Parts: sequence; structure tokens; C-alpha cells
Amino acid sequence: MTWSTFPVDNLLCRCLGISITVWWTFLFVFIIIPAVFGVSFGMRRFYMRTLLKIFEWAMLRMEMGAKEKNQELYKPYSNGIIAKEPPSSLQQEMQELRGSAGCLRSEPEFEMADIFYFCRRGVESIVDDEVTKCFSAQELESWNLLTRSNYNFRHISLRVTVLWGFGVLVRYGVLLPLRVTLAVTGISLLLVLTTLVGFLPNREENKPQNGGICVANHTTPIDVIILANDGCYSLVGQAHGGLMGMIQRAMVKSSPHIWFERSEVKDRHLVAKRLGDHVADKTKQPILIFPEGTCINNTSVMMFKKGSFEIACTVYPVAIKYDPRFGDAFWNSSKFGMVNYLLRMMSSWAIVCSVWYLPPMNREEGEDAVQFANRVKAAIAAQGGLVDLIWDGGLKRTKVKDAFKEEQQKLYSQVLVGEQDQEDQSGDRQLEEENPEGDRNNQDSSKGQ
Repeated sequence: MTWSTFPVDNLLCRCLGISITVWWTFLFVFIIIPAVFGVSFGMRRFYMRTLLKIFEWAMLRMEMGAKEKNQELYKPYSNGIIAKEPPSSLQQEMQELRGSAGCLRSEPEFEMADIFYFCRRGVESIVDDEVTKCFSAQELESWNLLTRSNYNFRHISLRVTVLWGFGVLVRYGVLLPLRVTLAVTGISLLLVLTTLVGFLPNREENKPQNGGICVANHTTPIDVIILANDGCYSLVGQAHGGLMGMIQRAMVKSSPHIWFERSEVKDRHLVAKRLGDHVADKTKQPILIFPEGTCINNTSVMMFKKGSFEIACTVYPVAIKYDPRFGDAFWNSSKFGMVNYLLRMMSSWAIVCSVWYLPPMNREEGEDAVQFANRVKAAIAAQGGLVDLIWDGGLKRTKVKDAFKEEQQKLYSQVLVGEQDQEDQSGDRQLEEENPEGDRNNQDSSKGQ
């Protein structure tokens, strides 16, 4: 019996060797080498167009199956749970509320009807919080054959079920091994080559001759990889552990990246100083910063930290928008680790994104760092079709600052006493304009005394 198994073992070994050889040959010939030289065979565009046609066909089959079973396929899609009124100022809403309640008076003062405004705002924030939903997966208007986005649709039709099962085989049997192999190969080459580059002599003529700061909205760690396809950057970011930390330590050996601990105050001052020194040296490559400080689900742009905009240099805004139909690129770091996130991303259909390089921007006269940061953020949000939010992304980990509460109290106090103060000030100005000579006489008499 033992002699008869040898030919079978040899056949299996040969088949396995041939499979591995064909696999690696395919990777290097059609993926790695063309990527190095920037050559494209049009396979990605063909793949995306095919996926979109499959999604459209599956959508039609699901609609037909839902009609046959008298079921509602989708709930009406909206950006929120409740229907909110168009935004208006606190003073306008107070006037409307008092007018509807019949509480309008000539003198501004507290009214019991004012309580309803704050109650309504509080309930709206609890039911449909615009900050918390920025840290969860983006909702889709149609199903993309991934059970992680919408559930139970695969049971609507037999054909859709078969298509979903075939998609699982393709994603986990072909795409996942392919992407894992590419990731392992790429990370291995990164670790080895960056270590070797660290030992090479550092010649001034080989350094990029550009400076400034590049800022972009942040969705996933692969934002860096996408932007690095067009140029080299020095990175600034939070120091991590595990696989991400190993990659960060390897990158520092070949380029002046800046990693820091967000909780350490000393690190913040050191980072600000190193940023200034880096930008002052025009021979160094530009710095890539994600001013939000955390990953957002690519539906909104949250507050930009002002530290990046206090440095006197040119800022190059970049807008990044991912297509959620092919896969969710958002990294929810509080829910998934790096390895788990990579597996989820590699088992999706594809990661498709659009990148816009906006015109360079500089601080204007009389503009502080906060105003400059808001102007850059608004430009990125407008270009990427994202919602421009004033909230700090740090609310993902910390509580709301007292300054936000005090701001609402200040606005309400202005509603109560602001109008009366403005009337008094305007009355004083009018008296001064009508009787300027009297004012001068009073001043002269006071000087004489």
C-alpha cells in the first residue's frame, strides 16, 4: 500500500508547484510589474462596469420578487431618522415659537414657551445625532450583494440567492487570496526596502524639491497609499501598535515621518516644532496631514484641528470620496482591529475612490488659524460632496466640551438682552451725532477741572 501512494503524492506536489508558479507569475506579470511602471490594461474599469451591471440586474430581480410576495423592498431612504426643518438662527426660531404661542412682547424677557425650543433640540440630538452616525458604516440606497451592508435580501429570489452564493465564492476564493498575497508581498517589500534605504547615503540632490502641507479628509489608513501613488509625502499621525506600529517604525527609517501620542501634551508641542522645521526646509518633501484626527465614514467632514494651519506655509487641499457601492472603506477603529479591517476590506468587491487636488491656499490678511482651517474644510467638503460639520472628531472618544454649552447659553442670553442693549447703544450714538459740540465742551470742562 505504501508503494502505491508515491505516484499520487508526486502528482499532488507537481500540481501544487505548478499552481503556485502560475499564481506568482500572474501576480508579477499582470499586477505588480505593470503597477511599478504605471501601466494599466483596463481590467479594473471592466471589472467595475461588470459589477454595476450585476448590481442593476440583482436590483430588478429583487424588485420583481418583492412585488410577487407583496413586500416592501426598501424603506424610503433619507439622511436621517427624523425630518428636520431647514436650519435657522436661534433668534428666528424663538420669534416664530413666541409668535405661534401668542407671547410676543415689546420687551425681551424669558417666556415659558422658550423651553420647547431646547426640548425639541435635545430630543432631535438624541434620536438623530449627526456626530455619532459619522462613525458608523454608510447606509446604501441599494444592495451590493454584501450581507455586511443589508441583510435578508438574498432570500427574495432563487436567482439572487445563487448569484449571492457565487459572489461569496469569488470574493473569498479568488479576490481574498489575491489581495492577501499582494498585501503580504507589499508589506514585506516595504519593510525590507525601507530598511535598506536607511543605510544608503543621503544625497541632497535626490531629495524632492517641494514643500508645504497637504491636507485631506480621512476615512481609512489606505488614504495614504492612494495619495502616495501620485507623490511622496512625510506623514504625521498617531503612533499605533501591532501591525500598524511595525509599518510606522519601518517607514521612519527611510523618510522623516512624525508619529506622536495624542494624549501626551509634550508630544503636541514637539510635533508643532518639528512641523515648522520641516516646512522651513524647502528641500524636504511635503507633509501629509489629516486634520480631522480620526477616520470618518466619508459622508461628512468634521472639524479641522488648527495646529496644521498655524504654520506660515502653503496648504494643498485634497478631497477623497469613496464609492460605497463596491465596498465600505471606512475604518471603525473602536470596533475592528487593523487585521480584521484589512480582511473585511479585501473580501469586498473593490475599493473605488475619486481624488481631487484643489488649488493651493494661503492664509489671508486678518485671518486666524481657525478661520483658515474652516475655509479649507469647506472647500474640501464642497468638492467631494460631503457634509460640512463643525463638530470635533474627538467626540468619538471624549465628552462634549463646556465651550459648546456656553455658546448656546450665550446665544440665548443675546436673544433676551441683546436687542435691548443694541437699542441703547444705537440711541447713545444718535445723541452723540446730534450734539457733538456739547460733548467737546464737557470734555474741555473736565480737563480744566
